[in-house]
Amino acid sequence: MSEEQTEASGGPMMTLIGHMLELKDHLVRVAISLIACSAVTFVFARRVLEWLLLPTDGFEREVKIIALKPTTTISMFMRISLFSGAILAMPFIVYQLLHYIVPGLTGRERRTLAWIIPGATLLFLGGVAFAYFVMVPPALDFLFGLWNDLIEQNWTIEDYVEFVTGLVFWVGVSFETPLIMTFVARLGVVTAKQMLAAWRFAVVGIAVLAAFITPTPDPINMGLIMAPLLALYFAGILLAWMAQPRGSTQGRILRLRSGPSEDAEAQGI
Repeated sequence: MSEEQTEASGGPMMTLIGHMLELKDHLVRVAISLIACSAVTFVFARRVLEWLLLPTDGFEREVKIIALKPTTTISMFMRISLFSGAILAMPFIVYQLLHYIVPGLTGRERRTLAWIIPGATLLFLGGVAFAYFVMVPPALDFLFGLWNDLIEQNWTIEDYVEFVTGLVFWVGVSFETPLIMTFVARLGVVTAKQMLAAWRFAVVGIAVLAAFITPTPDPINMGLIMAPLLALYFAGILLAWMAQPRGSTQGRILRLRSGPSEDAEAQGI
């Protein structure tokens, strides 16, 4: 089909509209899963808040977590339920994201998703546990000890919950790095050799990411997040080398979103 005929028939425009409608469908499924999982976690919202407040028990001096508005407890209830629901729905969210980004997978590549989803869940939960048990206590200790002889520490519940949940969530997401590297290598987008050659850029990127995630400016907390991310990056290179196809499939991912009609046209059908 010539370029003029394609434009006249509205093919590319229909393809774009189809992709947008497909994206809408996936986003609707993600939203429904978040609502459903948040509804389930409503029951455990108080228990989750107690869990989030637990790191403050280790302070030598008492720090007060206060609410400044009558509606604060309601907003915290909703925020904690949504946060817990997002963690519970994470496997389904990852599946929907991958299903939209890489359609048209072969049967073998679809079987790859069978270990991608549980792997993503375990890595995310591992990141959450690392942030909560390893990063949150020293971060809170640093913030609480800074000029505490001059300034009385009274933290609002909104700021505290936002601080802890934000740190825990983004560290959990960053722990997905090796799985993403493995998956794109499996699809032939990049190779493990290319990832290894770009290690200097990865170090700089990880430092920037650690500075964004780390809530305190001290190098100790920044190092706490950089060390595991660097280890995960090189682990991702190893997994990518194990998972990458031995034949060259570079550029296949670029054709996945074009749809079957364009693939057929490229083959002269």
